[in-house]
Amino acid sequence: MVVIRLARGGANKRPFFNLVVADSRRARDGRFIERIGFYNPKAPEGQETLRINKERLAYWQSKGAILSDTAARLVKQSGVAGSEAV
Repeated sequence: MVVIRLARGGANKRPFFNLVVADSRRARDGRFIERIGFYNPKAPEGQETLRINKERLAYWQSKGAILSDTAARLVKQSGVAGSEAV
């Protein structure tokens, strides 16, 4: 099954997450199919915290990809229309 989830990067105490499309059997930070955005919870004021490629998100959801709970929350927070979690 293909899942859209967060893959952690960044240094200790400075998390940075990539929003990736991956096979559900792969490790969290392992190989992925495509990177479709990022989330930086520690971004300084004035910098972008969240970016999602809406076209690629819609494409992968049309192919049957499932959003993880956290990814679904971030997609909803970003205001991407028509991207409800199943």
